[in-house]
Amino acid sequence: MSSYYLEDFKPGQLFTSSGRTITEADLTMFSMISGDWNPIHADAEFARGTRYGQRLVHGTLGIAICTGMLHQIGIFEKSVIAMLGLREWNFKKPILVGDTVHLQLEILSVEPGKSGRSGKLGRRFRLFNQHGEVTQEGDSDVLVLTHEGARQQEAEQAKGGAA
Repeated sequence: MSSYYLEDFKPGQLFTSSGRTITEADLTMFSMISGDWNPIHADAEFARGTRYGQRLVHGTLGIAICTGMLHQIGIFEKSVIAMLGLREWNFKKPILVGDTVHLQLEILSVEPGKSGRSGKLGRRFRLFNQHGEVTQEGDSDVLVLTHEGARQQEAEQAKGGAA
């Protein structure tokens, strides 16, 4: 899929990634990177006594997987400038080792910027498991180039590269 620019988006558009199975390695690596060794993530015996009967994947790993799946969808490869934040993120169901998840991205709003080079997209992320259940959802705005902004950026880069 090719990059989309601000003018290509409309409220209500949906984009869906393919699936990804969560592995033991994902859980362990995220514990190592984050430093979060809470027993609900790291201790199988402890987790066996909880309401889920097994270790849970870190909620924040779910957020990271969502943002990573955007690259797999491909619509922001050349157009994204910056993520502006996350808000109202909800952990609805646990993510477990062995679950296969996929992202559904919904465009909520499209707001042109004053410069004409970029604008803001309102987006809703929904991470589904293999049972079709939403495990996590939340909103994230992003700053995106317009087609004109992309042309101007390419011209500036070409001019800088010629020197």
